[in-house]
Amino acid sequence: MRVAVVGASGYVGSRLVPELLRRGHDVVATHHRSPATAYPWAGDVEWRRVDVQDEERVLEALEGVDAICYLVHGLDDEDFMRLDRQAADNVAYAAGAVGATRLVYFSGIVPDLPAAELSDHLLSRLEVEEVLAAAECSVLTLRASMVIGAGSTSFEVMRQMSHRLGVVQTVPAWMGGSVIQPVAVADAVWFLAEALERPDATGHLDVVGPDRLSYVALLRTYAARARLLRLQLPVWLAPVGAVARVAGALVDVPSGTVRSLIPSLGHDMVGRLDAADVLGEPPGGRLAVADAVTRSLATSRAGDGASDGASVEGDPQAPSVGDPGWARHRSVLSWVGARAWSAAWSAVRG
Repeated sequence: MRVAVVGASGYVGSRLVPELLRRGHDVVATHHRSPATAYPWAGDVEWRRVDVQDEERVLEALEGVDAICYLVHGLDDEDFMRLDRQAADNVAYAAGAVGATRLVYFSGIVPDLPAAELSDHLLSRLEVEEVLAAAECSVLTLRASMVIGAGSTSFEVMRQMSHRLGVVQTVPAWMGGSVIQPVAVADAVWFLAEALERPDATGHLDVVGPDRLSYVALLRTYAARARLLRLQLPVWLAPVGAVARVAGALVDVPSGTVRSLIPSLGHDMVGRLDAADVLGEPPGGRLAVADAVTRSLATSRAGDGASDGASVEGDPQAPSVGDPGWARHRSVLSWVGARAWSAAWSAVRG
């Protein structure tokens, strides 16, 4: 099968492509500015340039493909909701126009709340789902909460905050009441590849791991597996906006992305329609949170061949040489101290 991965150079896409190659599929990998040549699989796919905001370019990029996996999310732009809607509309139209028979979208778990109570991040994901569902082919949305793996945006925020906040960590009290069901990236890409091969499954399903836990418990699990001594101090007066600004100042992940993600932490993000009930279980079963974290921390620096998380032979949980610079495991000591705290509190005051 000829599969187009729209967003191949992103985190999930970079781990999905080797899974598709392992299964024997031909892969068309799209890029916006230039091909992501650092990934080990870069020479094994057909690269096509695309601007998802341009309908004609989308049609050209998807010509001749049998299936499409759509992985584009525009959190970095202030107008990301409008841009995401337009991009989804272009892809939905192109899927029918080029004769693709399958479209799979990787979205986020949407809490069962009125639209007015959803963060812009979650509301945008839901709108994209609705637009793509109108495509003239078989469509399935796979929803996930936090994806655990070295290089994942949400995992890197957790990792960097855990290391840089020091022994005593102030944690917003409202995070203690929210429950999350994270999924290992190794399991997420298995479900995506399986979904592309199963046009009988439509609608939406939740891609989740076996554990349900609070965000506070998740931070404790990370600290234990990273062998960090951390004491959590709940803070009751911690507005979401202030928390987002502090987090954005303390980590290397782009601050706009962090500010878009933080408001979602106040919602329960657990599965209601488990993808495993429809698509089956990955070989060996799904990874528990603790095991997923351990495998994500097993290699401090991406190497060659099997040690690279985006290689066909590699462990998707591991880092890759193609991951963005802010995802590198860097010295913690160089960050902890006055400089980091000064930047954080300046962000709050500003």
